[in-house]
Amino acid sequence: MTDRMETSSSSTSRATLAWGALAALFTCVWFAQLGMRSLITADEGRYATISLNMLQSGDWVTPRLNGLLYFEKPALQYWIGALAFQVFGVSEFSARLWPGLAGFLTVTAVGFTAARLWGRDAGIRAFAIAGSMIWIVSNARFLSLDAGLTFFLTLALCAVLLAEGNPEASAAARRRWIWLAWAAMAGAVLSKGLIGVAIPGGALFLFCLWRRDFRLWRGMHWFSGLLIFFALTAPWFVLVSLRNPGFAEFFFIHEHFARYLTTSHRREGDWWYYIPWLLLGMLPWTLALPWLFRAPRSAEGARTIEAHRLLVVWSVFIFVFFSYSGSKLPSYILPIFPALALLTTLRLREARPAALGWFLLAPALLWALALAASTQTDRLAMPNTPAEMLDPIIHAVRWGALIFLAGALSSLCALHKKRVTAAIVSLAFGHFLATILLIQSYDHYGQLRSADNIARALTPLIGPETPVFSVDAYDQTLPFYLRRNVTLVVYEDEFAFGQAQEPERWVHSLDDFVKQWNALPQAAAYLSPSIWTALSQRGLPMHIVYQDPRRLVVVKDESSRHPE
Repeated sequence: MTDRMETSSSSTSRATLAWGALAALFTCVWFAQLGMRSLITADEGRYATISLNMLQSGDWVTPRLNGLLYFEKPALQYWIGALAFQVFGVSEFSARLWPGLAGFLTVTAVGFTAARLWGRDAGIRAFAIAGSMIWIVSNARFLSLDAGLTFFLTLALCAVLLAEGNPEASAAARRRWIWLAWAAMAGAVLSKGLIGVAIPGGALFLFCLWRRDFRLWRGMHWFSGLLIFFALTAPWFVLVSLRNPGFAEFFFIHEHFARYLTTSHRREGDWWYYIPWLLLGMLPWTLALPWLFRAPRSAEGARTIEAHRLLVVWSVFIFVFFSYSGSKLPSYILPIFPALALLTTLRLREARPAALGWFLLAPALLWALALAASTQTDRLAMPNTPAEMLDPIIHAVRWGALIFLAGALSSLCALHKKRVTAAIVSLAFGHFLATILLIQSYDHYGQLRSADNIARALTPLIGPETPVFSVDAYDQTLPFYLRRNVTLVVYEDEFAFGQAQEPERWVHSLDDFVKQWNALPQAAAYLSPSIWTALSQRGLPMHIVYQDPRRLVVVKDESSRHPE
């Protein structure tokens, strides 16, 4: 008897060590790739530049993009980005550190919550499922606001699930979870605005309405919860409003109600816009989607059934909410996927091992199609996207397919032995590695959407005080890679508000630019080929120092007698 107990204990220790080693490998791969690609326009350059401007200016209250007032989003991510630059230096890794960390914390929160509610194996499965979903992995590798928003919304959801899901929890423990939910909602609001409270508020209200039971709503500790919420959010909103009288109207009216209710931001889409992104983003677990909304068996317990209902309401509400919005972008529905990972974990608890083999079908077919498409490189090339730019992606697709198929084969072997957790982890890790490889391969093509090479070519040719113009065109990464702001010429777009407040910070017409250029002893300009042709016809002294299929850079110096 003692020998059997020792053998069992030894086997458990080895399993724990193996899971720990795999988690450590996952963590290393997750963070190692963050700094291995150049930043691309538009979001990555925009948010990196705002954080860099904040660090350089020392003004941690008023966000500025390329030196101009920028009030489209709150400041939390800018603060974290500026701190990352200060601690780790200005680099691509520092710029992407917060979305990378936020994505990792989202996956961790999902795994922790599943483990607390449904046991250790469920926690491992949930961590693996969330950590392999394309949309969670991809959005954590690009600098945008959605990964941070998703982390805080997921934290709020998980805190409510943990408050309601443990019948043995004391009143004090439940209150602490609810307080954490309020703090998480504050973080979501500081990440992206009122959506941070609209989503959890709307989902929880509809959940209570569906149950015809408002005990959860009444148990949100409203007085102390609101104190926490406003203590965290109010200081910045009050300060930025006091320093910038136009902030409140622009931020709340233009960036919230007008963005949602109208198409003024030119990001409209049909009612089905998010369906393909949902199907793609959930890979490799897409085939589980219709299965997730079936109620668990009564044997799972009332608390588990209630958790399932809340997760369903949360997912459906987010999908419908953004589907009705007048402004649509693929990353907006990212907060759905952690809830779908928990739903998938919950439903897998009652699935037969043989049935799980069908989950391999969708990702296997997709990778097979991608592998077939990789043989048609010449058909994918376009005049402004040469075939050589696509070659690294093609190679990554081929290697990614092999890696995933190896993981899928390992998963099938584990299922044959009825080792469900090992099968899920094998499939998830293979898909995670294939996705990471594909994302990394984008860097070569991404150079067409980055100013990294432009800055490398231009910086040695100009002095620290040389004016740099961006004429009727703008690359969001240009100020980041130059480590300084550029002067916009006849270019507005999202800068319109800041330009109206500080008109002296930009050049209003091409004629004014020509006068300034001719009067300067040295200058540089970023422009499109069509603008270069127009300026050449006007005889501007300049010569090209960088050119690719989409843009070029010119300088004026002593050798610039006439345009090339």
